[in-house]
Amino acid sequence: MPDIKKEDIKQEVFDLYDDYAHNRVDRREFMQKLSLYAVGGMTVSSLMSFLMPDYEGAIQVKANDPRVKSEYINYPSPKGGGTIKALLSMPADAKGKLGGVVVVHENRGLNPHIEDMGRRAALAGFISIAPDALTPLGGYPGTDDEGRAMQSKRDRNEMLEDFIAAYDYLKSDSNCNGKIGAVGFCFGGWIVNMMAVRIPTLSAAVPFYGGQPAAEDVPKIQAPLLLHYAGLDTRVNEGWPAYEAALRANNKKYTVYIYPNVNHGFNNDTTPRYDKAAADLAWQRTIDFFKEELK
Repeated sequence: MPDIKKEDIKQEVFDLYDDYAHNRVDRREFMQKLSLYAVGGMTVSSLMSFLMPDYEGAIQVKANDPRVKSEYINYPSPKGGGTIKALLSMPADAKGKLGGVVVVHENRGLNPHIEDMGRRAALAGFISIAPDALTPLGGYPGTDDEGRAMQSKRDRNEMLEDFIAAYDYLKSDSNCNGKIGAVGFCFGGWIVNMMAVRIPTLSAAVPFYGGQPAAEDVPKIQAPLLLHYAGLDTRVNEGWPAYEAALRANNKKYTVYIYPNVNHGFNNDTTPRYDKAAADLAWQRTIDFFKEELK
């Protein structure tokens, strides 16, 4: 297999992967279109391997990291009378009550990367909860392809209710100081925007490249917002001007960063869309924001 480097890949390949990752093309069409870029010794299979997530090599805070105490818990789902599985994490040496963070996954369930993000939030000094919205269907199935297919069978507004219930769970946790923020990625970014709309007591909201709420919902937002967008992400970014206009018109507190020359998903360090400089900066800004708003 040739040694493929990120700089050798055309932007159209990343755009095509974005279409595939968001179910706008199926696997067969994705591979057919990908074959157009299989040149210079690169095969379709080698390109597929390059683009797919590498969970084993990218975890920053491992499940057995002694600095973090993590456990799986279950909390009631408002829909259907069942429960939602979630990873609850906090610093192992925590003293006193902590600010809470709801960590919202992408469109494929609670995969190892999002569990890692939950532990990273804990390592930064918070109690975090990372729910799996696929729990009613059996939970994250082990691969992102299967996870995307499974998540497409759930109604996104019902999933929103499950993440709002995670906020309620943290609110009642004896280790939480009652101030709770939310951070989410892609689909999770939309969820976080909508949590800001739906929860008047949310203390902070950080959507990464998330879809925007309707303009008429913006007056309901009370939480300060920290918004991260990828400069090359034309699909999500097209909704930002109207969102910003509504935020301004309603005197909402927000800070936005648009990271130039990076792709949608730039924070996810398991795929080649990852951009370390942008991801590190965005995450540090996120932690600083939470430390200010959740203290």
